[in-house]
Amino acid sequence: MSRVLLAGGAAAAIVASLLGATNASAKTTSFAPPPEKITIDIATINGSGCHPGTAAVAVSEDNTAFTVTYSDYLAKVGVGASPTDFRKNCQLSLVVHVPQGFTYAIASTDHRGFASLEPTAIGTQKASYYFQGSPLTASRTHNFRGPLNDNWQATNTTEWGQMVWAPCGVKRNFNVNTELRVSPGLSDRTKTTSFMTMDSTDGAIDTIYRLAWKECV
Repeated sequence: MSRVLLAGGAAAAIVASLLGATNASAKTTSFAPPPEKITIDIATINGSGCHPGTAAVAVSEDNTAFTVTYSDYLAKVGVGASPTDFRKNCQLSLVVHVPQGFTYAIASTDHRGFASLEPTAIGTQKASYYFQGSPLTASRTHNFRGPLNDNWQATNTTEWGQMVWAPCGVKRNFNVNTELRVSPGLSDRTKTTSFMTMDSTDGAIDTIYRLAWKECV
């Protein structure tokens, strides 16, 4: 990977959004995270942007966030790109081990990466998530227009009353889908290259999900 591809800032991420009604069996009087350490495992991983072995999950020490780290997530068009490189995606199914008596929701997410886009080229970052068994999926899309040769960032926050809580007392995987897409626009793809990456100086990106907690009854 060239040096410029490693120059981007870290952390791509998905948006928290309204998926349905809040869980009626949880009370809103407790906001502190559980004292017991939570753990998260990757149940399944699929996609051209996250081949097996290129994604990992880590939980913060205070249980207020978790991070998905990628090491090979880049979309590009133009010189050196194959016909399928313009779009990369990643589908993760996460097993969140929550201490008994607690439930969680995604309060906010951070999206950051690096883009090198020729004039008229467009880079698109899309993200969605849902709890296993839910018929609803929330998604957000962010577009970035060339000329651009810099870090990109987008942050999304969900108000308390709009948060979607994991079911109390039921194990449901948390599913995350992300996508990067690059269009050349009017730029000459036979002479130029445009790309968008979720990549940092050490070759990994951090997708940060900030958690809200409350107690179940």
